[in-house]
Amino acid sequence: MNFVPKDALTEEEVDQGLRWVTKDGLASQAMVTLTGGVFLVGFALKLGAPNYVIGLLAALPPLADLLQLPAILLVERVRNRKLISVFSAALARSFWLLIALIPFLFSAKLGLVALLIAVFVRYAIVSFVSVGWNSWMRDLVPQGKLGTFFSRRMTLTTALALPLSLGAAFYLDKWKLAFPERELEGYSLLFALGFLAGIIGVYFIYRTPEQRMEIKGEKEKFFSLLLEPFRDVNFRNLMAFSSSWSFAVSLAAPFFTVYMLKRLEFGMPFVILLSAISQLMHIVFLRVWGRLADRFNNKSVLAVCGPVFILSILGWTFTTLPEEYSLTVPLLFLLHILMGISMAGVNLTLGNIGFKLAPREGATAYLATRNIMNSIAAGVGPILGGFAADFFAGKELSMLMRWTTPTRDVTFHTLSLQKWDFFFVLAFIIGLYSIHRLALVKEEGSVKKGILVQELFSELKRDMHSFSTIGGTRYINQLLPWHSMRNFVVNLKAVNDRRSNFDRESS
Repeated sequence: MNFVPKDALTEEEVDQGLRWVTKDGLASQAMVTLTGGVFLVGFALKLGAPNYVIGLLAALPPLADLLQLPAILLVERVRNRKLISVFSAALARSFWLLIALIPFLFSAKLGLVALLIAVFVRYAIVSFVSVGWNSWMRDLVPQGKLGTFFSRRMTLTTALALPLSLGAAFYLDKWKLAFPERELEGYSLLFALGFLAGIIGVYFIYRTPEQRMEIKGEKEKFFSLLLEPFRDVNFRNLMAFSSSWSFAVSLAAPFFTVYMLKRLEFGMPFVILLSAISQLMHIVFLRVWGRLADRFNNKSVLAVCGPVFILSILGWTFTTLPEEYSLTVPLLFLLHILMGISMAGVNLTLGNIGFKLAPREGATAYLATRNIMNSIAAGVGPILGGFAADFFAGKELSMLMRWTTPTRDVTFHTLSLQKWDFFFVLAFIIGLYSIHRLALVKEEGSVKKGILVQELFSELKRDMHSFSTIGGTRYINQLLPWHSMRNFVVNLKAVNDRRSNFDRESS
């Protein structure tokens, strides 16, 4: 088995390695789609999980990332990121097989405890993968191609997740109708398939070449390595932004699914349909954000996408006034479209800006320290959100508008905050603070928001222009009535202009 790093990689080896990284992304996305997100929450709810357990379930992965501290030490001592990543990934992904067996081995109450333990241990092992993989990719992917490569990779993985999640949702719906008393076992099959996809991804990781880690002139102590990112003012500002952003998002995002399933009482297929729409927008805009990030920089993209996503979180508070109403479903469609567009830019650039600002010789410590800060924030967020949902249960803050006439008395709900709505608003406020912290980060190539927005529309216009040439669409457009009318108006205006010029010259 070849785990020996190379002193230098040829251009052909780099290109081949990037292809293996893309294939691992597809396999890993298949695993995540079948085992996480809506399906993991649905599985926990079927086991009887209350709100605080849902929050804890969302908090366990980032809290487990705190084990990146010993992972940094291991990577610096072993200095073989491929070896650590392959074996850690194989061990971590095998836990999905254990989770798949929970309905067959435990009662619902014990199964919930087993689920929490398995998820925590799995992500604790994943932290070792993350430290080695982030540093590995920092050396493998050329700096000038970060945006383009990861946008293409994320586009492909999201394109795979879209039909896979829809198919899995309809499968669960059919399973529920066929075996109403054995619904949990339907989830088990999904998790088992996710395990198989994850193991295939491990093989792709193994085939990826690794360049030998650079060694500093002097060997530093472990805690000195961890403190070094805090001495870098610019990177410290980046960590302040990313950690406050992670807290804001994790406070609200894990409960979107619970909100739709329990508060709005939507079925699983409809929830997945909304998620699929968000993923579709994610796919469409990944390529656009990737080109803009390479042309300008990551911070400029974040400065546009971040506020849009934060406003989308606030928009969830208006989906009930105070109950479901005629605009609930259209508003949910709009929010998922905006979240898909904005998160495409955030997910792409938030990691890339860390790659770019971290020095090559200290990338492992810099990136791992940032991940640890994010993990603490992302771990605390959903726990507070879960307890807040229970605390605010039965509580309401309303603003009413009343219209009274001698014959009528009409009352309109302009605002109604209940349960989850309270921490949606809190997440919005914290998100605004994180955008403020982003302004302090310095990255070469920053431009004003207005310029980036103009370029965004130019990119979209260029893509639509390319689309308009397909299959003679442009020729068909020439034959449409409005095109002839436009030509008639233009020609008439030209005739009038020439007549006016002639009259002036004659006089």
